[in-house]
Amino acid sequence: MKLAIGITGASGAIYAQLLMKACAEYKNQLDNVAIVFSPNAKDVWHHELKISINTYGFTQYEYTDFNAPFASGSAGYDALVICPCSMGTMGKIAHGIADNLITRSADVMLKERKKLILAIRETPYNLIHIKNMELITLAGGIICPASPNMYSNPATIEDACNTVISRILDLLGIAQSTYRWGSK
Repeated sequence: MKLAIGITGASGAIYAQLLMKACAEYKNQLDNVAIVFSPNAKDVWHHELKISINTYGFTQYEYTDFNAPFASGSAGYDALVICPCSMGTMGKIAHGIADNLITRSADVMLKERKKLILAIRETPYNLIHIKNMELITLAGGIICPASPNMYSNPATIEDACNTVISRILDLLGIAQSTYRWGSK
């Protein structure tokens, strides 16, 4: 699977960090992973995580690089996960505004009928957010709110956030060892 990961300036940089870490752990199931950060994503990362950005050896592309392979359907990328996904990015995608590499790549995934997963980070939602989620869902995208589960009894914030990452990996079809409902 060829996977692109877009990281926006929504709060929740830990989700992006854990997703890249999981992709590195399951790299035997991935042919290629490409990363793109929005400018605000880098600021949020440093503010929330207080560590340098580690892309786990995956190729990182610039936010304005429309020559990145996943900006074209002919490159054959299978999926794009935007994690975390800001409401502004979601709104642009819902209305076909492809003015940066993340939104252009989302447009490509939708037009090619490939997997687009938005791990949205906002609460509460207003009607505009809900309508944008509806538009993306009708277009074939998947809205996967960054809402951790509690039934797995997570012991740390990282454990709780990993419940969201596990859902994303499931949506991508990546086999993993994780808590499953009903297991002990």
